[in-house]
Amino acid sequence: MSFPTVGVIGAGQLARMMVAPATELGITLKLFAASADDSAAQVCEFTVGDYNDLEAVLHFAQGCDLITFEHELVPQSIIRSLESHGVKVYPKADSFIYSQDKLAMREKMAELGLPNPRFEKYLGGAPTLQFSLIAKSPSGGYDGRGVWVINSQSELDALPTPLLLEEKLSFTREIAVMVARSPHGQASTWSPTWTVQRDGICTTTVTPVPELSDDLSIKASSIALKIAEGIDLVGVMAVELFQVGGEFIINELALRPHNSGHWSIEGSVTSQFEQHLRAILDLPLGDTSRTSDWAVMGNMLGGDYPDMYRPYLHLMARNPRLKFHHYRKEVKPGRKIGHVTLLGSDLVELRQEVDHAIDYLSGAIDE
Repeated sequence: MSFPTVGVIGAGQLARMMVAPATELGITLKLFAASADDSAAQVCEFTVGDYNDLEAVLHFAQGCDLITFEHELVPQSIIRSLESHGVKVYPKADSFIYSQDKLAMREKMAELGLPNPRFEKYLGGAPTLQFSLIAKSPSGGYDGRGVWVINSQSELDALPTPLLLEEKLSFTREIAVMVARSPHGQASTWSPTWTVQRDGICTTTVTPVPELSDDLSIKASSIALKIAEGIDLVGVMAVELFQVGGEFIINELALRPHNSGHWSIEGSVTSQFEQHLRAILDLPLGDTSRTSDWAVMGNMLGGDYPDMYRPYLHLMARNPRLKFHHYRKEVKPGRKIGHVTLLGSDLVELRQEVDHAIDYLSGAIDE
């Protein structure tokens, strides 16, 4: 049996972080990139093309044993055309729709008997939900984009329809559970992760979730596993949850490796990126146990300070245990351009060190 070639549509940082485990497994990774300057295209074989161009995508797929994705933007029509031409695609179109269409996701979660907020499809007029409420574009939004807090009818009227409207929840915190599932149904989860948000963007993750009981941790993981089975997931998925007291409400799904799982590169026996490859190739899944008591990950967000290399001198000397991942993306305000991870047993120290590293890398502090 020869080693397979995996084609990835998209060449951002998620594809970049898939390169190392693919290399270790002897798997050939080929990327369908938007540009030769894309993060992963700098370190891996790639083809430049438009993922909306069926002919170009089909031509790319001919050189691969299977196709997977690193973003949700590929149209359903393209994915279904690949499948109709006999191309093996994971996640399948029927599964992938639940990370592309938030309304379809809500309806599927209701069908599975899983915890949703109250929601409605909105085409105009007076909503049945009371203000204040959350309005979402059914497709295309991420990192806070396409999501609005709406306090009045006039604010709602100013948005383009259709919309997904949801009740505004008063929640304790946001957590995420990474789950993997293979074609023959083997599934595994990682420890639930606390995702610390600012302006709709995750700035820090802490794994495991502090002060989360074993019963609640099991409940969150069980929700993720039930979703994975219910949508026939193949690959890795992030299940984003709101914790409301002792309950969880599903926020969103991402059927791909996810920012909330970056800690697993150093913090788990098997990273989310290796596990995604194992899952889509129907290999036995890896051990998801943590390698330390705590793993703290901080996102480097773009700002006005472009020099990301020189700060290594200070930060690596200050704390040799820090792990750096730079995506070599153009620095833009608010854009995720890298992350740092630190493992250990003292959560307070870990958070302080990661916060210091992120502030130093951004130029917010200089010592």
